[in-house]
Amino acid sequence: MRIAMIGSGYVGLVSGACFADFGHEVICVDKDPQKIAALEAGRMPIYEPGLETLVADNVRAKRLSFTTDLKPAVAGADAVFIAVGTPSRRGDGFADLSYVYAAAREIAQAVTGYTVVVTKSTVPVGTGDEVERIIREANPHAEVGVASNPEFLREGAAIGDFKVPDRIVIGAEDERAAEVMREVYRPLYLNAAPILVTGRRTAELTKYAANAFLATKITFINEIA
Repeated sequence: MRIAMIGSGYVGLVSGACFADFGHEVICVDKDPQKIAALEAGRMPIYEPGLETLVADNVRAKRLSFTTDLKPAVAGADAVFIAVGTPSRRGDGFADLSYVYAAAREIAQAVTGYTVVVTKSTVPVGTGDEVERIIREANPHAEVGVASNPEFLREGAAIGDFKVPDRIVIGAEDERAAEVMREVYRPLYLNAAPILVTGRRTAELTKYAANAFLATKITFINEIA
């Protein structure tokens, strides 16, 4: 399958490299030309054990490439993952979704044929609804499904977490989008990794619940200590 990964930060780069290792054709997109130039030269913008070798192997096999040009990367893709940053806003602490929404607008103008647009970034519940609204508004003729696919990666063990996950959560409102996502993760399903298909908002809530529970566990054990 053809996959475009919008955002080549921690989540986007690890996910893109792992998808390529599954045999998919992956293009990682980033607006930072220096980051893309470094990746093309084999230099990683982050440290993650095994990532440099994984990227190099898949670039050599022509399954993984990098670009600053979103339009040709998205055109013809079966799935487009939004993996841009969602930093906390100054003042109120809410997630800044401007990068997610900007990516959605650009994707809307670039899609050709049926495409599943997937939110990989950590986003508040209901973000997928707004992404779909933006895409429909920007390009009423776009044939898209919008899904949520939260990540559960630990720094230092991200590749292992991606390839041997506890669960794969797919939030989709229509069966066609869910089927495309099942195909994207088919190599993991063959390895008996559980795929949980839920509603889109449920998937978004699952990510926040997992993050909140992790913070609760850390706080609790620190109190015990």
